[in-house]
Amino acid sequence: MTKKEISKKIQNILIKLYPNPKIPLTHTDNFTLLIAVMLSARCTDVRVNKITPLLFAEADTPQKMVKLPVPEIEEIIRPCGLSPQKAKAILGTAEAIINKYHGKVPNTFEELESLPGVGHKTASVVMWQAFQKNAFPVDTHIHRLAKRWGLSEAKNVKETEKDLKELFPKKDWGIMAMRIIFFGREYCPALRHNKDDCPICSWL
Repeated sequence: MTKKEISKKIQNILIKLYPNPKIPLTHTDNFTLLIAVMLSARCTDVRVNKITPLLFAEADTPQKMVKLPVPEIEEIIRPCGLSPQKAKAILGTAEAIINKYHGKVPNTFEELESLPGVGHKTASVVMWQAFQKNAFPVDTHIHRLAKRWGLSEAKNVKETEKDLKELFPKKDWGIMAMRIIFFGREYCPALRHNKDDCPICSWL
């Protein structure tokens, strides 16, 4: 089978398993989505969802966030890991949104990636989820599965993203990313993976 044929079969399997996947990070608007995605770096969605209500109870807008001292933000988000860096990035992002973007989360990749602590993957999630723009948020899990399934031999997530964009329909990029992540967690983990029980690896 060609990569295109494999990707089509994978897409059909994922659509049946996850017809309407929702982003697993709890949020109420574009700003809380952005902050939740920033916190999810090297942290589980479950843990982020336990921490964000505490943070957003104190500050759920850029205007409120800039009033919190970095140590206070750091203390709240400590369970998410990397709290010193994330706290500074959150405060810096809130300040930039107010000073550069009139208090609203910007809606271009260039602007989003100019914010402190916002990389391409985070920007991709926000572009797709908040602004319904075509984006394929590739993280290390998707990178791993793309290689395991023979869809990409890329050495990094940026190259993997490029490969996957060529294989899947543009209109489905964002939702396919969610489906692949959910599938990886449920059926195709990095460790102790049973190939025979995996709906995709069992026929590859």
